[in-house]
Amino acid sequence: MGTNSITDIFFDLDHTLWDFDRNSAMTFEKIFRIHNIGVDLPEFLEVYEPINLEYWKLYREDKIDKPSLRYGRLKNSFDKISMSVSDEVINLLSEDYINYLPENNFLFEGAFEILNYLKPKYSLHIITNGFHEVQHGKLDKSNIASYFKTVTTSEMVGVKKPNPLIFHHALELAGVKAKNSLMIGDNLEADVMGSLEVGLDAICFNIHGTELDSNVKQVSNLIELKSFL
Repeated sequence: MGTNSITDIFFDLDHTLWDFDRNSAMTFEKIFRIHNIGVDLPEFLEVYEPINLEYWKLYREDKIDKPSLRYGRLKNSFDKISMSVSDEVINLLSEDYINYLPENNFLFEGAFEILNYLKPKYSLHIITNGFHEVQHGKLDKSNIASYFKTVTTSEMVGVKKPNPLIFHHALELAGVKAKNSLMIGDNLEADVMGSLEVGLDAICFNIHGTELDSNVKQVSNLIELKSFL
């Protein structure tokens, strides 16, 4: 599909525009200090990051709910580094993590440049599986909310990417057809395959250089989107 028919671009937020891992690490550093958790931060993050991704996969597949995700990813991480932390403290950490996370707002390199490049040419939107209240905080505090005409979260729709319903809802909210739309996101299953399934074109933001099928459009830096758009 040629990009000359594209009028609307949908972005994922976490791991695509908003540098989740960097912001998350800074948040953990703060809440561990607040609660006097004597943990080696790099060691914790090394186990936490893959566990968190696994929990999000379960959440995406409706196998766990939001409280289970928030508690389980921390509990599992502490268990894996053989650190005993009470459920009460884990729940406090979980709450503080969500509250403090939007205070750190590093975006990926080139985020503002590419948004400024795209905004005069296309209508821009967000589709995210992240929690509604947290995602709006991230958009506001990182100063990118004004770039987007609509924001669709999985909690608004009741389903998560790659479920077709969230894409249909986002398209309806934006008032655009799938054939005139493009999705950009880091997750092959949720963002790329989910979009293609409902007729949106898609580009994978392949920040980690994962080996992808040759027919998947991909960039490793946001500025490379200019070659497609």
